[in-house]
Amino acid sequence: MTAAAFPASLVTELHERLADWFAHAARDLPWRRDDATAWHVMISELMLQQTPVVRVLPVYEQWVRRWPEPADLAAEPAGEAVRAWGRLGYPRRALRLHAAAQAIVERHDGVVPRDLDALLALPGVGAYTAAAVASFAYGGRHAVLDTNVRRVLTRVVGGEQYPPASVTAAERRRAEQLLPQDGAPVWAASTMELGAIVCTAASPTCAACPVADLCRWRASGYPEHDGPARRTQTWEGTDRQCRGRLLAVLRDAPGPVDKARLDEVWPDDAQRERALDGLVADGLVEPVTDTLFALPR
Repeated sequence: MTAAAFPASLVTELHERLADWFAHAARDLPWRRDDATAWHVMISELMLQQTPVVRVLPVYEQWVRRWPEPADLAAEPAGEAVRAWGRLGYPRRALRLHAAAQAIVERHDGVVPRDLDALLALPGVGAYTAAAVASFAYGGRHAVLDTNVRRVLTRVVGGEQYPPASVTAAERRRAEQLLPQDGAPVWAASTMELGAIVCTAASPTCAACPVADLCRWRASGYPEHDGPARRTQTWEGTDRQCRGRLLAVLRDAPGPVDKARLDEVWPDDAQRERALDGLVADGLVEPVTDTLFALPR
């Protein structure tokens, strides 16, 4: 269902109720505070992708203390960003933040740009991150579509349990149609928060939802998802786990690591070699010699 099929009076009701709910229910997160800069928002947005808040918080706090401005990170080797990323997962995001910091210094005098196109032109910054930074840091009016927002809009307005696997043109149009003229950043943050703590993927708590009576999915009797099966991520024994083990050794080492040390952390030779080759190809590991490896310089 498009936003156009949702009565305008109910759209206004959605905006008002979620803004009121967010004012008292929002979690106190450091990137939401008044002293958070656009750079802090950018760091948080890259870290939070596919990673729970509880895991992000300590790493985020370490990053903003160590690198309070883009120039601080840009001045360090890329490997330090990978090292400081720790066990957050998807460590290529650390390289993207490092590359973005360098570009911000080179192109924007060290200040995160507010213009959406300028943000999109930064390395490693996609449509979601650009919209989130422009909205949350600068008050821009943009459709911010993360997994939580998409699920809320799909259920409340679309009447379906889950959104498609990737953002569709129809979803983006609906999100843009639903944007309020004023207070778009609060709308984005409140729908995101609702999806994170109330309208969760597996166990939504409709009794606590401020817009439950407006929800099309609830009104339809909670019809189950009838699209392609949703993918579940595995970890044990995967290439991702192997890559994580290899990176952990390199992060903990003060300098280059001998190949024999890396061989000790994973028993499957073929999988280990494939994972190491992948890390090198992704720029997360650099061969120093045929038998020595290190984080990127």
